[in-house]
Formats: sequence, structure tokens, C-alpha cells
Amino acid sequence: MGRASSNPMSQDVYDITIIGAGPTGLFATFYAGLRQMKTKLMDALEEPGGQVAVLYPEKYIFDVPGYSKILAKDLVKCLVEQALQYNPTLVLGERVTTLRKADSTFQIGTDKGTAHYTRAVLIAAGVGAFSPNKLEAPGVSEYEGRGISYFVKDKSAFAGKKILIVGGGDSAVDWALNMKDTAAKITLVHRRDVFRAHEQNVAELMKSRVDVKLFYEVRKVLGDGKSLKQAVIFDNRNDAETTLDVDAILVNIGFRADLGPIRSWGLEMNGRDIKANGKMETNVAGIFVAGDMAGPADGVKLNLIATGYAQAALAVNVAKAYIDPNSKIFPGHSSEMKK
Repeated sequence: MGRASSNPMSQDVYDITIIGAGPTGLFATFYAGLRQMKTKLMDALEEPGGQVAVLYPEKYIFDVPGYSKILAKDLVKCLVEQALQYNPTLVLGERVTTLRKADSTFQIGTDKGTAHYTRAVLIAAGVGAFSPNKLEAPGVSEYEGRGISYFVKDKSAFAGKKILIVGGGDSAVDWALNMKDTAAKITLVHRRDVFRAHEQNVAELMKSRVDVKLFYEVRKVLGDGKSLKQAVIFDNRNDAETTLDVDAILVNIGFRADLGPIRSWGLEMNGRDIKANGKMETNVAGIFVAGDMAGPADGVKLNLIATGYAQAALAVNVAKAYIDPNSKIFPGHSSEMKK
């Protein structure tokens, strides 16, 4: 994967810089290359894929066009392969902090002290920077990364283990069902009796061999200093405690999303959304938005990967005409293009 120059004041100017390397940003990168634009893709994460790669790489996605179902990590692999066809520059592990207009170009600053220059910008940053809500209990911080996890990068690491899953949303329920046949035992604790997960999956969970304990929370975790050994849970209705032998704890109690400096970039916002017109243009000429962060001025907001793809293609084609008025917005069908 390519990277931008380490020169903090590099004057290399790109046609378009895409902020956010999730599915929307990756598809936009491919499409910008298809339109023969000099393209840079930036993300604060160390690897492309965004939330899909970080939060549920081992889960199937069922609503991606062209696939009856596909593992999230496989979708990311395909998107990266597609995006790299036209040799874009990738800048990973750098968080964009500033975005300002400098004559006919934009100057992008990052937390690494680097400056990047571009004629157009596409913001495809999803929900912004995100981090998991941490489990607050004695012993947790000691065993984070040594038995306590907030993400599943490889579900085979949980095979044959006694697992405690904490949470009542889609992630907690999905992982319990996903690993119920490979784990030695799964216990799921939820602090109340109402789930925030899909009803069908909850029904399947309650009929499975997963030991579901409602109104339970984690009081503390115990280990031998090297690895996790036990979890003490309690019934929040009567404070009765139970000690479980566990090899791993998977915590799925939500995430905090932070727009961070985006609010200071002079863009019109509607809550967490950046306002966009039908061309995915923001109020600042040359800055476009696509994906979950896009707030259609007059339309329906639908946070789906399929929607992000369409918005990305639209934004890139309009951006092409913005930087080169002689270009048409409609590029023609890809099957008719010369590669």
C-alpha cells in the first residue's frame, strides 16, 4: 500500500482526497481512479475497512449488491483490491484535524503534523472516530488484551474456550450465535430483560445452548497475573453473586462516536450529519460528503453500504466536473471505458 510523503509541508497536490477508508471511501477511491483522478485516501485507523473491518470482520453481511452473503473481512479485501487498481496514495494511521481552503486548493492537516494538498475533498468518515465503551469493574484493565476483548478479529481464537459475553445489542447476540458451536461454553449476561438486537436473533439465542443470564452484570474479574481465570457476576435485583470460570470475556456494550474537529471545518451540520444537496455537495465548494455522515437536505437518510456506494459514485463524478469543468459528470458505462 502506498503512503504519502513524510515531508510535513509536501506541496504535491492531488485531484481528490478521500477522508475515511471504510466501504464508502474505498469504493470512492476506486471510482476516482476510474475517472483518472490523482487520488489520496486517508484514515485514522492503521488498516482500511473502517467499522466493518474493526467491529465485525467475521460476520456475514447480507445486503451487499452482488453477494447473497459475504464475510465482512472478505468484503473489505475485495474493496481494497478494487480501490488499489489505479495506485492511489494511502495515508493510514493519521487523523485529519484541520481542513482549510488555500486559494484554489485545500490544505489538510493531521495529528502527525503533516500537510496534504488537494483540489477537492470527499468526506466518507462514517460516524467519525469511534471507540468501545469500556467495562468498568475491578481487574478489567489488567486483563484487557489478555482475555478481555472488545472486538473479534479472528473468531478461531475463541474456539474451545469458556466465553462470557457482556451486552444485549446486535453485536453481543450475533457473536453468541456465531460462536455457540465452536466454544466450549458461552454465557451471555445482560443487565436487563429487554434486548436491543434483532427480534429473530434474540428468539434464536433464547432457544440455543447459550446460557443467558438476564439482570446480571460483571462485578469483577480474576486471573493469575498472566491470564484471565474467572468472572464474578451479580444479579442486580438482589445482589446475589455467581463466580464463573472463563477463558475469555467479550464486551459488547456499545461504542462512542466522536466527530472531533469536523465541526470546526465550516460545514453546515444537522446534528451529527453534514448537510448535502442532491449532488453530495456541502456548503463549501469543493467539499463533498458520502456515506453515514451525509445528511440529504431533501431526501431519506439510509445508512447502508449500498447507499454509500451510490453516494460515493455520485460525489466523485461531480467532483471530477468541479476540478475540470470540461469533464462530464456522467462518465459513461464502465464496460465501454478503455482501461
